[in-house]
Amino acid sequence: MEYRTLGRTGIQVSSLCFGTMSFGGIADEEVSLAMFRRCREAGINFYDCANVYNGGRAEEILGKAIADCRNEVVLTTKVHGAMGREVNDRGLSRRHMTLAVEDSLRRLKTDRIELYFVHGFDSLTSMEETLRTMDDLQQQGKILYPAVSNWAAWQIAKALGISARECLSRFECIQPMYNLVKRQAEVEILPLAESEQVGVISYSPLGGGLLSGKYGATKRPEQGRLIEQENYTKRYAENVYYETAERFNQYASMQNVHPATLAVAWTMSHPAVTAPIIGARNLEQLEPSLAALKIDMTPERRAEISALSITPAPATDRSEEMPKL
Repeated sequence: MEYRTLGRTGIQVSSLCFGTMSFGGIADEEVSLAMFRRCREAGINFYDCANVYNGGRAEEILGKAIADCRNEVVLTTKVHGAMGREVNDRGLSRRHMTLAVEDSLRRLKTDRIELYFVHGFDSLTSMEETLRTMDDLQQQGKILYPAVSNWAAWQIAKALGISARECLSRFECIQPMYNLVKRQAEVEILPLAESEQVGVISYSPLGGGLLSGKYGATKRPEQGRLIEQENYTKRYAENVYYETAERFNQYASMQNVHPATLAVAWTMSHPAVTAPIIGARNLEQLEPSLAALKIDMTPERRAEISALSITPAPATDRSEEMPKL
């Protein structure tokens, strides 16, 4: 296992992060704990969670999994999504965040959370309020570092500026969506992370299963997130994504490599990415993602794979200045 420094924190994390969204949902407790043990065997010390995953059940199972190795692992969890029916059971207000972090600590059975992510943007709460609350939680020792997921680059940059101006703890990690068919992060978020020395743990390296080899231009499995979950169906509705998957499957076949292995390795090879987040519903599905650790993703191979999808437009109209990755 390769270990990488997370931004400027000094924390050493495995080059793969395991996401626990399946814990307590499509993976029952027994399967979830088995996947955790397999990841530990592979050398993974980095585990991503969220309070909304299966109504808090994922945090509970992860808390049980880390009981005998808490100080050996780096944990993340998140706040923003609805955790109840009341109007204030969501968002990034001081009130909700203060209550939510206590609930997460209880479910995880831990005294601190290494990375506490805001899980979305809250237009009803001032950014200053959210950032000051994060700083207070850090001062109290309940979280070690604030982090951010699903914000636009301008929102992250604004937050970093406010934190610097007000001498508040800043976001030390960004969690964007990033895979071969969803490459918008290359335009501004990943360059921002490199410029400001912020860690990146990107999610959905397999595009919700699109790049797992099960999908193609006219190929669909009987089950899977893209089939069963409306948000994923909408997210990957464009035909061009499935055409890209078809080309990618053919390329992986010629390389004699599992498509999922190659997809994770491609994401992991971006210089701004600290660790892509892998996930699975069972041990069998987990293995191809773990195999990405053995792939030699040369610049030439990365360029060949990148050419299979559409490169996003640059942030300005000066396309001749777009970096080649």
